[in-house]
Amino acid sequence: MSSRSLEAVNLTKQYGSFTALSDLNLKIEGSKCVGFLGPNGAGKTTTLKLFTDMIRASKGEAIINGFNVHTDKKSALASCGVLIESPEIYPSLTPKEALSMIAEIRGIPAGERNGRIAEVMAEVKMEEWLDKKVGKFSKGMKQRINVASSLLTDPDIVMLDEPTTGMDPRGMAEVRDIIKCMKQKGRLIFMSSHLLNEVSDVCDEVAMIDHGKLLVYDTIENVTYRFGGGLGGDVVDIMFRNPVDAGALSRISSIRNVVSAEKIDSRSVRIKFSGGLESQENLLSDLVSLRVGLVSFHPASSALEDSYLNLIKESK
Repeated sequence: MSSRSLEAVNLTKQYGSFTALSDLNLKIEGSKCVGFLGPNGAGKTTTLKLFTDMIRASKGEAIINGFNVHTDKKSALASCGVLIESPEIYPSLTPKEALSMIAEIRGIPAGERNGRIAEVMAEVKMEEWLDKKVGKFSKGMKQRINVASSLLTDPDIVMLDEPTTGMDPRGMAEVRDIIKCMKQKGRLIFMSSHLLNEVSDVCDEVAMIDHGKLLVYDTIENVTYRFGGGLGGDVVDIMFRNPVDAGALSRISSIRNVVSAEKIDSRSVRIKFSGGLESQENLLSDLVSLRVGLVSFHPASSALEDSYLNLIKESK
């Protein structure tokens, strides 16, 4: 058994004649970020609530690290941090006070609480706001405190329910950066979203759901290649440490199998290439060998959008 795993076995939730989730079978293992993607009302939040036993399944099982969430909730959730539907923090409290309450509820020993609070506040880059009233915070700042609360027990598995919903672009970028940092600590992150660019930016794999049914679960590269409707996986967005000059763009354009390379902004380039996944692997190696300051490489959000729209259309 993997030390980090989430598994749904025929997981179903019905409300009378309405089926919110239908026979979901999904197993996620390892240290990675998995985007749970689908339109509003697709069953994403229902799934997360079933995995935390906030609601009970009509049929099937939700299993975390080999433990049934409903019959052995304490063992199943012991290594989990969860943020569902962005709870509101009392505005009169400081982050330290709010997190102290949560730490006590989660059973963190009194002598360890201040240290853990300092660590999670640093992880969400909010150290300087530790003793400020939450009521004065922006929505993005409040959400970063909510994310910090899910990290208090230093969990191996983190479940996030649309963590950037309703934020301005700056707040969204801040939360996405935090999630990227969480990945570097070897956690399994299961994150619901309906934002395609967000999933492309931070996730390694994607599970798509619509009308309560799982449509696909695979790496983003494989999903875009299989369901991209002609665009496939043959478009990637890359970002560099420094602005891209004409010389660097010319060298990128000359790489084998590159069809075109065009700047998105001063430090980002969109590459179209031929040859499928094998060519994509070689492209990454060639870009690194150019020593042009490559810092990120992922399928273009437009490729995931095409895949998403094709799959959702087929499911109707």
